[in-house]
Amino acid sequence: MTEVLVEKHVLEYPGGYTRSVGPVIGRFLTGLRDGRIEGVRGSDGKVLVPPTEYDPYTAQATGEFVEVGPCGVVTAWTWVAQPRVDKQPLDHPFGWALIRLDGADTSMLHAVAVDGPDALSVGLRVQPRWRTERIGSIRDIEAFVPEGSEPLVIPEPAPDAEPVTGIVTPTRLEYEINAGTAPSKYLLGLAQGKMIGQRAVGSDQVYLPPRGSDPTSGEATEIEVEVADVGTVTTYCVVNVPGLSETSPEIPYVCAQILLDGANTPWFGLIQGLAADEVRMGLRVKAIWADVLVANAASVKWFEPNGEPDAPYESYREYA
Repeated sequence: MTEVLVEKHVLEYPGGYTRSVGPVIGRFLTGLRDGRIEGVRGSDGKVLVPPTEYDPYTAQATGEFVEVGPCGVVTAWTWVAQPRVDKQPLDHPFGWALIRLDGADTSMLHAVAVDGPDALSVGLRVQPRWRTERIGSIRDIEAFVPEGSEPLVIPEPAPDAEPVTGIVTPTRLEYEINAGTAPSKYLLGLAQGKMIGQRAVGSDQVYLPPRGSDPTSGEATEIEVEVADVGTVTTYCVVNVPGLSETSPEIPYVCAQILLDGANTPWFGLIQGLAADEVRMGLRVKAIWADVLVANAASVKWFEPNGEPDAPYESYREYA
């Protein structure tokens, strides 16, 4: 019986996920930094908060901004009895609530700081508690609190501050993968220096990595097929972003889809052994195996040219 593999994974963007925000969300975040909450008016006259860049009914760009709040009413809520450290906005029990701000027709999600779930209810009036230092983030509101429970402080706008045009969001996802029977056979093959694919009875389509069934017919891929560790570059990209991984090579480097001989699905891997601007579609490459083989893709360090002439386009055009 095949050992089923379970592996822990972490997905994280070094330094945080960075993105531009555009004029609508940018104005909303700029308003938060300046102690102001704004929405946009849709084609039906309703005010949407947070604002959307496009009207949900006409798909036309929105543009009429409307200041709302800062107080509002709870329309739905749930209680967080055990907040995860550094994962949630407050380090003590709190409520998540949908809050319809005065002047808005939609509700926004935010934390509500109260002593316990008995203090939360639909219809509860709330007001924002602003942070002293604000950067243009939804977290510039520390939390909402019951209206009148503390003085409502309206922050002064930051003098001569530039509009918010981008954000950096810390992102980390931890999860476990149960590989299942078919992928486990493939992974255990890597630990032996082999590329193990599978095909269904009556089919000549070999899938690598296998998923246990043929995606075109749904039939179980019961037949194991060892494919070659040489193949053809079908598509590729040149990476110029540093620090994506602790194991990433020096930039620029190339990641490619490689159609291994005997397989009908491409394998994703690094290309080394030549300059990034010399990598091309049709390049024939071979796998360079790690000194210590393990049951994951780290067993293949990279692919490099094997000296064969480039493959003709017709041989891989379905995968380009």
